[in-house]
Amino acid sequence: MSGNGMVRPCSCPASDKLARGAKTRSTPWLTTAQSAIAVIGIDIGKNSFHVVGLDGRGAIVLRQKWSRGQVEARFANMSPCLIGMEACVGAHHLSRKLKALGHDARLMPARYVRPYSKGQKNDFRDAEAIAEAVQRPTMKFVVTKTADQLDLQALHRVRERLVSQRTGIINQIRAFLLERGIAVRQGQRFLRVELPRILATPPDVLSPRMVRVIEGLASDWHRLDERIEGLSTEIEELAKRDAGCERLMSIPGIGPIISSAMVAAIGTGDSFSKGRDFAAWLGLVPRQISTGDRTILGKISKRGNRYLRVLFVQAAWVVLVKVKPTRWQGHGLRPWIEAAKKRLHHNVLAIALANKLARIAWSVLVHGRAFETNKRQAAA
Repeated sequence: MSGNGMVRPCSCPASDKLARGAKTRSTPWLTTAQSAIAVIGIDIGKNSFHVVGLDGRGAIVLRQKWSRGQVEARFANMSPCLIGMEACVGAHHLSRKLKALGHDARLMPARYVRPYSKGQKNDFRDAEAIAEAVQRPTMKFVVTKTADQLDLQALHRVRERLVSQRTGIINQIRAFLLERGIAVRQGQRFLRVELPRILATPPDVLSPRMVRVIEGLASDWHRLDERIEGLSTEIEELAKRDAGCERLMSIPGIGPIISSAMVAAIGTGDSFSKGRDFAAWLGLVPRQISTGDRTILGKISKRGNRYLRVLFVQAAWVVLVKVKPTRWQGHGLRPWIEAAKKRLHHNVLAIALANKLARIAWSVLVHGRAFETNKRQAAA
């Protein structure tokens, strides 16, 4: 013990070997000083994990590097404690394992941990910063996802990648045709209809070599369509069997893709205290830069889950463009939309409606009730 009462790590040869992760036959890896660990920070790696443990007063009593195979066995022999990790690849799996062992495992966004890092960056400093951040009472944590949520999220991510590749192929075909003076109306359905006629044009308009190139791209386009259709069908089947997705699909503009993506992202929505927090997490609220009595609101922040934000904006455009105004009254949105149209640009109106739909979706998911129209408001 030092003069100021702080406990320092033991500097004996045995503890030095333990600090390097060495195995001993007679001495257990958990010493008496380390048995009083209250908080642990883990910096997750691919094959190695850097672990820093703090006692009740915040002093470092554990500072080791473990392999992936050692983590579960060593935590199984440790008393239950608070464990912090960054929400990164593999964190949700490890969090479920540690919770099963009785530990209080919590995940945090990496950018919320960064301010607690001191000095130059290394893995042990990162683990120490994680251990400091997880103790903060105002820290925002990430809810641990279940295996089913991760499976559903994987389907959405693969589908998103395939849709992006299909869009790139369509744009490349259009660019090649424009270089030859052939312009097609915007929209993939128009290009799909016109493509056979274009490929049959005389050689002086489109060379045989370019015809072969476009035919190859069209074949890739067709294969991507089949894979996207298969994934969409699987997502729709999963959404029909999930009670939360069924309730979300009662909201206008929200279908199986959006509902399943939302369930995969936030589960039951308990991590948010109100609908505005969920909309702010999606990035659908104005960016605020205020000081004193001046309140300055800018464009939307575009933070959080970009994929889910784009889906909610698309749902808003579906309600505004494809749903007839006479049907707005049946959804209870007509008074609000009519009033907003008088003061907002149509693009701003779409974002505002997406914000409103996101808040409604959170309320439906948290309270376990389907969307219900306010009859008095609809009658007005």
